[in-house]
Amino acid sequence: MVKIYTKTGDDGSTGLIGGKRIRKSNPRIIAYGAVDELNSSLGIILSSKLDVDIADLLIRIQNDLFVVGADLANPDLKNTSNRITADMVQFLEESIDKLEKELSSITYFILPGGDSIASQLHMARAISRRAETNIVHLTEFEEINKACQIYMNRLADLLFVLARVVNKRKMIKDIAWKK
Repeated sequence: MVKIYTKTGDDGSTGLIGGKRIRKSNPRIIAYGAVDELNSSLGIILSSKLDVDIADLLIRIQNDLFVVGADLANPDLKNTSNRITADMVQFLEESIDKLEKELSSITYFILPGGDSIASQLHMARAISRRAETNIVHLTEFEEINKACQIYMNRLADLLFVLARVVNKRKMIKDIAWKK
């Protein structure tokens, strides 16, 4: 049996795809750590009773988030294995378009909340935004696959729409932000 601990990170370093070791405080590690946190938050949501279409969509997103993490963990852009693609971004856009057909348009900010699952989706959206911000920060130091950043931006939009859809299907109205 292989042990889960290797002790190689005890000095504050971790390995990237390709074998290079960097500090755990490196923006690259912070970026894919936030992606991992987002994936875990989706796991919590998936432990609830969900409509099949939403569960299937979240499972696909979880799998895609592993690709985001692998993409960010691989600094060698010539290596095209496990990379986010334009097709993956397009899938998110098509999912948003399909789900938005269930919703009325809004011209105001809404407060996160409503059903507990919708609230968790809003939390996942906030984590997604932070992951995206961390990815943008990484680009200030290193070149990455630009599709990662675009994917995360689109994913936050999708999670917002999903939260609204969950509330709508449970007949819970959006709560408008009031100054």
